[in-house]
Amino acid sequence: MSAPSDLAGQATADLGNALGLTRHDARVVPASAIAFGGQSQGLFETVDDRRVVVVDHAEALTDHVFIASFPPETALVLVSSEPLASPRRAGRPSARAGGVAVPAGALPEAVLAAGGRVERVGRLAPEALSGWTRSRARLHRVSLTPAAVQALGAVGPDTERLENELAKLSAYAGGETIDAPDVARLVSGAVEADVFALTRAVIQRRAPAAIAQLERLLADGQAPQAILALLVWQFRVMLFASALRRDEDADRMAKAIRSSAGVIVRASAHARRVTRPEIARAYETLYATDLAMKTGRIDATTRAESDALALTLCVLDLCGVRSADVRDLVVGEPPRR
Repeated sequence: MSAPSDLAGQATADLGNALGLTRHDARVVPASAIAFGGQSQGLFETVDDRRVVVVDHAEALTDHVFIASFPPETALVLVSSEPLASPRRAGRPSARAGGVAVPAGALPEAVLAAGGRVERVGRLAPEALSGWTRSRARLHRVSLTPAAVQALGAVGPDTERLENELAKLSAYAGGETIDAPDVARLVSGAVEADVFALTRAVIQRRAPAAIAQLERLLADGQAPQAILALLVWQFRVMLFASALRRDEDADRMAKAIRSSAGVIVRASAHARRVTRPEIARAYETLYATDLAMKTGRIDATTRAESDALALTLCVLDLCGVRSADVRDLVVGEPPRR
C-alpha cells in the first residue's frame, strides 16, 4: 500500500469527455455487471478508446475474482470510504481467474495480485481545510482573500463539493479577487456558517450577539423560514453531538442525519454547554415558531415583517429571555418553564 496522497496540489483529470467514464455503486450492482461493463464497448466509442470504470463503495464487493480478469484497456478504479485491512502478500488461500492468482478475502490483496495499486487518501482534517482550499484555488487560478477562505470553510471537508465551488468562483471572478461577500452570494453553504454563529451565541445565552447576527442575516436578504430551517438543522446536529463520546462514533452519527463526521465533531465542543433536556426545549421553541409563522399569529404590516418578528422572539426565547416564550403564541395558556 502506498503512502497517503496529498491531493491539494494535483490537477484534477477531466474524465468526462476524453475517456468513456462509467460509475457503479457496489452496494446495488453485482460484480458480474461491473465485469461486463469493463468488457463491453460503448455504442459511440472507437476501438482504441480508453475507458474508465469507477466503483463506489467497493467495500461492499464480496466477489473479487473479476478484478484480475478486467481488460487491460479499461481502467478499474475501486473507491472505498470505509477502512480496509492492510493487504498481506502471503499466507492466504487463492482463487484463479484468467490464469492469475487472486487472494480470497481482502479487497486490497485482490487488487495487488492483479497488478494494481492500493492508495490511501486520508480524510481532510479541519485544521488542514484552509491550506487545502488555498492550494486548490491556485490550481483553479482564482485569488481568495483570507475571509473568503474562512467563509468556504462552511462547506466542510467535502473536497468534491469544495472543488466544484472553487470552479464556480473561478468562472465568476473573471480574474478579480474573491472576498467573503462573493462566497456568501454564490456558495449555498456559506450562510450555514452565519447560522452556526447564531446558534453558538444562543447556546452561550448571549442575546445581544444573537440578535445582531440575526439582523445581519435578515439584512442580507435571508428569508426567516430559511433561517429557521437552518436553526432546526443546527440543533439536530447538537442533539447528536451531545451524545458523542468517541470520535469514531461521528461517522455513524453523520450517516444517520446525512451529514459529515467533521460537522458532528466540531459541534460537540459547543454541545457540551447544553443538556439534552435543553435541546428538547429548544425544539419546542422552534416548532412553535414555525407554527406562528405559518398561521400568522403576529400582527404586522407584511408577512415578511410578521415572520421576522416571530424569529426574533424565537432567538430571544432560545437565549433564555423569560418574557419571550414563543410558545405563548400557539397555546391557550402560558406554558410552564
